[in-house]
Amino acid sequence: MLATPVLARYPYEVKLSRRDALVGSALLVGCRTEVPEHDASTKRPSAREPNMRPTVVSARPSVDGDRAHLLRLFPQVPGQHRDPFVLLDDFRVSAPSGFPMHPHRGFEAFTYMLDGSFEHRDTMGNESVVTTGGTQRFTSGRGARHSEMPGTRGENRGIQLWVNLPRRLKTLDPTYAAVHATDLPVESRDGAIVRTIVGAGSPVELQTAVDYRDVTLPRDRRFEGELAAGWQGLVYVAEGHARVGDTELRPGQAALYVAGAFDVRALSDARLIHLAGQPHGEPIAHRGPYVD
Repeated sequence: MLATPVLARYPYEVKLSRRDALVGSALLVGCRTEVPEHDASTKRPSAREPNMRPTVVSARPSVDGDRAHLLRLFPQVPGQHRDPFVLLDDFRVSAPSGFPMHPHRGFEAFTYMLDGSFEHRDTMGNESVVTTGGTQRFTSGRGARHSEMPGTRGENRGIQLWVNLPRRLKTLDPTYAAVHATDLPVESRDGAIVRTIVGAGSPVELQTAVDYRDVTLPRDRRFEGELAAGWQGLVYVAEGHARVGDTELRPGQAALYVAGAFDVRALSDARLIHLAGQPHGEPIAHRGPYVD
């Protein structure tokens, strides 16, 4: 059973507005990366300051696991983490490629399926398949092995997120949990759909305070809110085009927020991943499949 998760508060309230004006080796996503401790945190402006010109990052094509193709948003260079987040990949995998049995420790591997399905197996005896809109949470803790393989013959697409565990929880017993799409809360208004993956109303439990949304916006609709001081935030464009403040984003690009208000407008029908997390303020020692 998990230790009590830290889910007491969230960084913003989400608003939807009608106004006009968002290799070859048996290793999991990211396991080939050898990364030393992360860069130091930087001072953030007041939460009242708007994110008119956020930092833009373009995901890079990569191949990981057993011939699994993906776009890696971070880390692209050693130390390029977003505490508490270690890694974020947008993968598209078809059988027989995938992520065969491999080890992990020190973090939570969290997979959200955008399309298709993935089958999870681990050395604790868990076996499950999650389909489109479902999640798999593998808390590696002191160490365990698992595999994630395609569940359909077609292309299976998902977002893989690694969330660091604070040092006091690095030796947790490993655990696994799947949550199906029908159990996640969904808000719909004026054609815009916001699914809460992690956060208020979601049954997903992580050991870190995280707010994670899958946002589908028709053209000219907006997704707005405010990121609390000290939190990390980003919006990733999975499909379509969007604008964050004065910055246009294309598929495979993300805007990295600092504290303050954000305003994401869809320039075409768009699908966005919005992610925010409370940093642990601890070094991230990322070495292949381990985060110590």
